[in-house]
Amino acid sequence: MSGISPTSFSTKPPLILVADDDKAIRTLLCEYMDNEGYRVADVTNGRECLDAYISLKPDLVLLDALMPVMDGFTCCHELMQIARNNLALALANFDSESYASTSVISKLWERTPILMITGLDDPVSVDRAFGSGASDYVTKPIHWAVLRQRVRRLLQQAQLYKQLEAANQALQELANMDGLTGLANRRRFDQYLNNQWMNLAGSDKPLSLILCDIDFFKRFNDKYGHPAGDLCLQKVGAVLNGAAQKNQDLVARYGGEEFAVIMPNTHAPGAVHVAALMQSGVRELQVEHLESGISNYVTLSLGVTTTIPNFESSPSDLILAADKALYQAKQEGRNRIVLRQVNY
Repeated sequence: MSGISPTSFSTKPPLILVADDDKAIRTLLCEYMDNEGYRVADVTNGRECLDAYISLKPDLVLLDALMPVMDGFTCCHELMQIARNNLALALANFDSESYASTSVISKLWERTPILMITGLDDPVSVDRAFGSGASDYVTKPIHWAVLRQRVRRLLQQAQLYKQLEAANQALQELANMDGLTGLANRRRFDQYLNNQWMNLAGSDKPLSLILCDIDFFKRFNDKYGHPAGDLCLQKVGAVLNGAAQKNQDLVARYGGEEFAVIMPNTHAPGAVHVAALMQSGVRELQVEHLESGISNYVTLSLGVTTTIPNFESSPSDLILAADKALYQAKQEGRNRIVLRQVNY
């Protein structure tokens, strides 16, 4: 990119983007940041700064207030808007309920702090800098010790935000995960089904649900013991998860030996096909089950249902239909698939 001269380091220290139209100041800033151990990229105006921000994703921006083409105040405002747009796009791709803390979300865009460097120190200019989204500012002539400490502080704050996000994500994953199988738990199942129902309602697109049960699992536990039962659940869960066809499909442990699969945008034939893959996959595990009564190995009974979500019905109707299909599969001898369709 024209006007950008990044310096690479194999250890990947923080990347500082310097935007200043004064070549002498820009060179001094780059050399100083380089000597401090940071990677550096430099641009000569606000427009180049926006382009570099998007392509390089710097850890901190040193931004001159007065530049041609686009001044630092306008550039800072545009940088904040880009970050907010990125956050809005990221949130649109996730279920809002999957975040435990909206306070962390509100800080996501602050991970790239902006330190404005300006020769203007009047109250109006200072207010304008912070109003544009600057995290901090230093005045010219630059006091290098002050600059060093403020850069370090802003980078430390940004790192703290990242750590908070990582911790929040890890906690949320634990809250939504079944500890034994690693699949989604009942809480996550309920959230995801409700969200997908709302997303698809009125769109004339299908939503399928599979409920499945390990046949005669109580007898399995009684004969082989609960540790063997836990291992069986883990193996079956892995087969179900591997058979799911799309990234948007959610495989969950519904309770005990029962599993559920939510399949947005999947018609009945596709859901039955996936159910058959799951059934055959479990059969191929050949987990011994001599107390089964229908096979010498662990088998599955599956209830499949498909509907077109609308605002006159609810996700509970889909669950009820799948549960009835599963019950029918058991009543008819187990180790089979039964399909029920609701308003489809």
